[in-house]
Amino acid sequence: MQPLLRMLFSLFLLVAPAALAATEGDPHAADRQALIKLFREMEAAINAQDVERMIAQMHPQVTVTWLNGEVSRGHDEVRAYYQRMVKGEKRILDRYLTTAKLGNPARFFGSGEVAVADGTMVDEFFPVARGPFSLDSNWTSTSAKAGDRWQVVSLHLSANVFTNSLLAEAERAIWYVGAGAGCGGLLLGWLLGRRRRR
Repeated sequence: MQPLLRMLFSLFLLVAPAALAATEGDPHAADRQALIKLFREMEAAINAQDVERMIAQMHPQVTVTWLNGEVSRGHDEVRAYYQRMVKGEKRILDRYLTTAKLGNPARFFGSGEVAVADGTMVDEFFPVARGPFSLDSNWTSTSAKAGDRWQVVSLHLSANVFTNSLLAEAERAIWYVGAGAGCGGLLLGWLLGRRRRR
């Protein structure tokens, strides 16, 4: 066998197993597609302000840890939280919108009936008592498969408590107040000094 042919044959032996594995595909491919559909439906439900549509994607014993640190367990508590925050007469928000992104592919556990995924969100809040603001946050979700259906059993939302848009806004406000007080103090001192000279 000529050297070139030997080299090509050796290369084929190295590449063929990887190519064969790729053609076999991901054993969780169908589940990944179902989870992405679930993920997109949750995002759409949030943006439609439709809590029932959101709950339809959740297990009856779901646990949700919200951005403000509150925890809801089960469908009724999720409904109550959403009613208090977004729908009720004493609501805090008029609207809440999100653009969510998936991080790394979901990881499967057990016999493939439990999946954990995570990612990021850009959230837009429209409070009743002030102007809108945006917040970058993270999410982690655990989903379980019952029969041929995936449901969210745990959802955790979190934001950086040390650096975020609200803290930056508060810091700017403190600087403005401090600068205003400093200018006011200088002006008052100048006026008092002028009065004494008279």
